[in-house]
Amino acid sequence: MNTIPSGRVDDNLFTKNPEHWADVIAKRVLESFPDLPLYTCAAGISPSGVVHFGNFRDVMTSLCVANALKKQGKNVRILFSWDEYDRFRKVPMGVPDSWREHIGKPLTSVPDPSGEFPSYAKRFETEFEVAMRELNIDLVYRFQTDEYTKGAYAERVIHAMKYRVEIADILLAGMSEIGKEEKKIDPEEYKKNFYPIEIYSRFTGNDHTEVVKYDGDAEVTYRCLDTNREETIDLRRDFIVKLVWKADWPMRWDVEGVVFEPGGKDHASPGSSFDVGSVIARKIYNFEPPVFIGYEFVGVQGLGAKMSGSKGNAVSPKQLLEIYEPSLLKWLYTRKNPRQAFTLAFDTEIYRQYDEFDRENISLASGALEKSDTRALEIAYGENKPAANPIPFKQAVAFGQILQWNEQKLIELTAALGLKFNPASVHERLSKARAWLERYNSSEVIALLQNKNTEYIATLSDNQKKHIAALHALLLQPIDTIVTLEEKIYDIPKDPTLSQKENSPRQRAFFKDVYMLLIGKDTGPRLSTFLWAANRERIMRLL
Repeated sequence: MNTIPSGRVDDNLFTKNPEHWADVIAKRVLESFPDLPLYTCAAGISPSGVVHFGNFRDVMTSLCVANALKKQGKNVRILFSWDEYDRFRKVPMGVPDSWREHIGKPLTSVPDPSGEFPSYAKRFETEFEVAMRELNIDLVYRFQTDEYTKGAYAERVIHAMKYRVEIADILLAGMSEIGKEEKKIDPEEYKKNFYPIEIYSRFTGNDHTEVVKYDGDAEVTYRCLDTNREETIDLRRDFIVKLVWKADWPMRWDVEGVVFEPGGKDHASPGSSFDVGSVIARKIYNFEPPVFIGYEFVGVQGLGAKMSGSKGNAVSPKQLLEIYEPSLLKWLYTRKNPRQAFTLAFDTEIYRQYDEFDRENISLASGALEKSDTRALEIAYGENKPAANPIPFKQAVAFGQILQWNEQKLIELTAALGLKFNPASVHERLSKARAWLERYNSSEVIALLQNKNTEYIATLSDNQKKHIAALHALLLQPIDTIVTLEEKIYDIPKDPTLSQKENSPRQRAFFKDVYMLLIGKDTGPRLSTFLWAANRERIMRLL
């Protein structure tokens, strides 16, 4: 590009800066746009499929900067644009092949395959908006089909048409020479035939059209390429036109007064949407583009196949909320600056994330957190407060399945162990632990065997069998506390003539035998707790 957009946030701003990254960006916004009555931080997506965890970084980045601006006493809103007037590009997995007939139509004109929602777009919009409410994220939604079809952008569309050659020059400047060669673009032919609009044919409803005549103001004649029919429309009256993306984006920055908007790599690379849009903003629409930062991808582990919205198998915020409590999910986004990648987990890595989150909350309560880390938690919680002494997620998984996910029994059991976890945290995390285990980690499920493990029993020595018999006899006795049961279990394989260090391997071997006989695995949950809480009749039969 001939002009380097000044709106980009320099990564050096984050280097050795003790402030939270959102506060750093907010200062940059206030330097560029001082004393505005309203500060608009924007995000948006085309609802062509599931709005996934990567798209969600768009919202979270704007949320953080909006929070920082509010902290400076500014009037702020987060505007979320549904780019639903975009064309339906391809039929994703899981959608009938017959939907090919809708390719080229606006997403809001494509029917929902299940018939549950008014349109294909509305299905994905609804799921996302429900998740935002659960996350307590307040967004102002802008539906682009409504804006375009009611003529809200008509004069700006006409303005862009009048400057179509200048826009073409800007787009050409943003292309590499190699790119032009690969696409066989002749600059003069490109400028001659370029119009910054897409027209949805009245004959078919799709955008398989071409402009054949333009009067220099508002009158356009287009040809429908499917029917070969022509129609002349007035851009001030016939609202079936949409600006091409790189002209559309800056136009809406101006209309909405956007001062900050992030973008993924596809919009952030040199010469891509933001760079081109910034030049169009200045040269065509005559305003300064917003402050911008490109963000790194968010990864996901524990699900195997690569996620893709277009393939219909992407992970949505709603799906993440099945296993992550809202504040934790937001914190995973707030603690990393947008230029840092991070990973969400559907496997046992989630134990570490919950534990780290809980440790951060303990440090917050004691005042031991650094300023940046404190702000990350403040933004993640919003108006809420962290729960004191939450149940660790790993224990929610372990105890929950033993007790058939009975919340009250879990509270009673942990209290008997001297673990007085916050009941609110038990309520929230137990359902998420169950979803994590049963939907995504069935191999981690701990369940009593249906029949005796005769194959393993055949491998036991007489001494090992003696220890199992001792455990069987112990469980027939009345035992008043789990602590007493644990002491007696540890004593079974113990040799009083040996040190504790020498006895430890004997105890581990005994525990392995018990686990193999009960659950068919060589490790399991805390044995005393498991024996105390699980179905005693079945345990006795298996032993």
